[in-house]
Amino acid sequence: MADAADIAEAAPPAPFREAHLLPVDLDVERRADGVILITSRVPLRPYDANIPAAFARRAAASGDKPALARRGADGEWAFTSFAQLKQDMDAATQWLMDEAPAGPVLILAGNTPAFAVMSFAAQAAGRAACPVSTTYAALGGDYGRLAHVIAKVKPAVVFAEDTAMAAGALEALDLGGARIITTDPSRLSKPAVAYADLLATVPTPAVATSIAGLKAQDRAALMLTSGSTGLPKVVPITFDNLAANSAQCQQTIGEAAGWHEVMLDWLPWHHAAGAFVLRTTLLEGGTLYIDDGKPAPGLFETSIRNLREISVSYFNNVPLGYAMLVEALEKDPVLRATFFKKMRLMLYGGAGLSQTVHDRLQACAVAETGHRIMMTSGYGMTETVSAFMVIHFETDKVGIGLPAPGTTLKLAPVGERYEVRARGPNVTEGYLDEPEKTADAFDEEGFYRTGDLAVFHDPADPTQGLAFAGRAAEEFKLSSGTWVYGGSLRDGLLKALSPLVMDLVLCDDGRPYLGVMLWPVVGADPAEVARRLAAFNLDQRGGAARVKRALLLAEPPSANAHEISDKGTINRRAVIDRRADQVERLFAETHDAGVLALG
Repeated sequence: MADAADIAEAAPPAPFREAHLLPVDLDVERRADGVILITSRVPLRPYDANIPAAFARRAAASGDKPALARRGADGEWAFTSFAQLKQDMDAATQWLMDEAPAGPVLILAGNTPAFAVMSFAAQAAGRAACPVSTTYAALGGDYGRLAHVIAKVKPAVVFAEDTAMAAGALEALDLGGARIITTDPSRLSKPAVAYADLLATVPTPAVATSIAGLKAQDRAALMLTSGSTGLPKVVPITFDNLAANSAQCQQTIGEAAGWHEVMLDWLPWHHAAGAFVLRTTLLEGGTLYIDDGKPAPGLFETSIRNLREISVSYFNNVPLGYAMLVEALEKDPVLRATFFKKMRLMLYGGAGLSQTVHDRLQACAVAETGHRIMMTSGYGMTETVSAFMVIHFETDKVGIGLPAPGTTLKLAPVGERYEVRARGPNVTEGYLDEPEKTADAFDEEGFYRTGDLAVFHDPADPTQGLAFAGRAAEEFKLSSGTWVYGGSLRDGLLKALSPLVMDLVLCDDGRPYLGVMLWPVVGADPAEVARRLAAFNLDQRGGAARVKRALLLAEPPSANAHEISDKGTINRRAVIDRRADQVERLFAETHDAGVLALG
């Protein structure tokens, strides 16, 4: 007689909750040299590239409906209506045209209504918006990254909403004559304009004239790459790039996401994914609740509080955020009920999601609703505006999906894997004033080289999509000359160590064996971590995939040291460089008691 475990294993999986995704219809071209080209046969839907004009129409139709919501000092939600947002944008646009020289508008602000106002106003006035992480101004020192961006962008205006946070940088750096706009100019010795004065400006018909004159190929934004391997590059983005990408993503998952409904999101608006959420929610007439939390110690509790209160049909996060979320969902029935009440679609981006975290999330969903919830990827980067590959088919496998309409995916063989390349209306033409880096970033057919590697879930059936197989820049050799394939190895280790470990970093180039630094969950037993690692090693064929030393880190990854990005992804190189003393402990001839030695 079969036992309960056998019966459970034989039972069919719970059905997916209906998500109404784009049908899969592919054109696959296989070349003699092994290159594969994949496009969707579904044509990209028409779109209006004039984003400020599109928002003007949306604001007129939505009126007093809340566009943005953010908790005030009292902890209660404060709302900004579409009508108010449009009024403030028009006032700021008029000021920019009247008072500021031509040139980009650099925005140093968090996710606030003022950020949205200045971003749209800059575009409406024909100025590219250049959003920059506030950490660049808050770190102190020589403000090297911010100085680099200012020198590259040459802004005509610097908007720094939080005067106290930005004062040191504004005073120390040469802004090249840029006008400063801030909340409290009295805190600066340099001349500055109060943000309130911009909002008091009376708009004239010149605002509508400026918007009407915008062209699809005009620069709408100057976005920064993460700078994980050096100083950030500046990526010019046109209105056509932005609008095409919004159309691609809405066409692929738009009905499931429900952009016209309620959104709750923490992703920073100075990054591609966060900027997409802001832009698309506003253009589609939804209400965006700004989550001031993030997947980091001391901040994630804010996100959990918000998720207990607000039910959404679409949720967007990075893998680290999901790893932290599933811990909370498994322990908190109130959170679980609110989170899954309306949920139709969960999206992960920024890095590969662990299959174990995926499976635990689905177990929570089935326990709460009786259904699995569609989990999709948002695979893209700054150079592609945002996601250009999406999982838009029912699957329980993590991956990066298939190309959205309008994008041609090129897979260039690298051994048994493929380098991912892309071409389409959403792809930038290159980097600002860096012709050599631009040339290196594109192949002879004009495809952008992502530097990421992928494999088919089923080589005989491309409709099942692709799986992330590592970043070329994160693969390294041991002193023996053997390669460590960081992407797949990291995913395997996270699966083996779940739920004991939140994240990890593989160490290191040129070493005699593989070491790993781990961030454990609170209360994780080091002995159990060592046991899991030993079991993992037994299943590995080569020495380059077997962990010989491990170290559990007490200090969380530091955003100030760029160990973790604003969107919650780990910068492996920064972690290794900053924690050189810990790395040396891993590889010391005689290890100390805090290092787990696995033979």
